[in-house]
Amino acid sequence: MTRTPPTTVTRVRLWRWRRNPLRRHSDVVEAWIVLAGWVLALVAGVVAGLVAVQTSESAFAARQARVHPVSAVLTDGAARTPATGGGYDDGRVWAAVRWTDRDGSVHTDRAKVFPGAPAGSRVTVWTNQTHRVVPAPVTGTAADLQSALTGALVAPAAGALVWGAGWLVRNRLIRRRMAEWDAEWKQIGPRWGNFSGGRG
Repeated sequence: MTRTPPTTVTRVRLWRWRRNPLRRHSDVVEAWIVLAGWVLALVAGVVAGLVAVQTSESAFAARQARVHPVSAVLTDGAARTPATGGGYDDGRVWAAVRWTDRDGSVHTDRAKVFPGAPAGSRVTVWTNQTHRVVPAPVTGTAADLQSALTGALVAPAAGALVWGAGWLVRNRLIRRRMAEWDAEWKQIGPRWGNFSGGRG
């Protein structure tokens, strides 16, 4: 029966922070730059995402406040088949509508209605402050989903931007360190050759 030697548990330290005779000040600075870059990228991503969500929600609310629904009447029959369109076609067709405002003024415009609706049918349309028909505002779950998707798209972009700035700072530090090492080697290199008898 063989005995397995006891295993010793050693604490793992981050080499850039531990005491080491080969560690330079620039190593510690680089470690802090990397850590700060990741933390700031995470924080910036979260903050930018939340701001994007709030901005989208405010934009949807502001648009909803600028338009209002009115009950309109079709002045002519709607086409029975929708015109062939792009991939965003919802199957409705354009038709002329007429409505009366609260002050009694009559307005006409064109709105999208379901195909085959006869003249005289009542439809609800959304109008703006200039009495023009506009698309219905995005509300409820659709608005929440679009706001969340906006935040989800903005957050990684903002985080990547901050991380990229940290990477540029770190890259500049590494280039500076290499230049310092090159300068030191130019001073020590000739003496090293003397120490090795001219063979190094």
